[in-house]
Amino acid sequence: MGTKPTFEQAQIHLQVFEERREARLRQAREWFFANCFANTWEEAMRIAAPGTEGGTNFMMVVSYWEQACALLNYGLLHEDLFFETSGEFFGVWERVKPTIAVGREQWANKHFLANLEQAAERYEAWMEKRSPGHIARMRDFMKQMQSQMKKAA
Repeated sequence: MGTKPTFEQAQIHLQVFEERREARLRQAREWFFANCFANTWEEAMRIAAPGTEGGTNFMMVVSYWEQACALLNYGLLHEDLFFETSGEFFGVWERVKPTIAVGREQWANKHFLANLEQAAERYEAWMEKRSPGHIARMRDFMKQMQSQMKKAA
């Protein structure tokens, strides 16, 4: 483990966590993890089209984690502390990763969710050093969840 978090980093970390507990964001996060299983851009647009409740929920979740990861990437949050306590962002990244290239092209924004992507890449390397095999196991679990959701639909 590296340096200890500063008092300021800990304060910001707690503020990020507190925002995560906000009722509407909690609802959006719950929706996201129950519904966002897309392997193509077309599937993603059916699930979370702009102007729909799904689109609103999707943007609430990804923009929250994009902001939190921006704070991390700029050094305002302590990396080890964030990674030890905030793995959800990685699950969000894994859900959007299959469609992000097309989404960036569609919106002409090559930086869309770039902070989330950068943090997720570092988290994967960080986790593999500490718990080899965890990321692969989590990806398998997410595939099982997607399969179960498709069967239920």
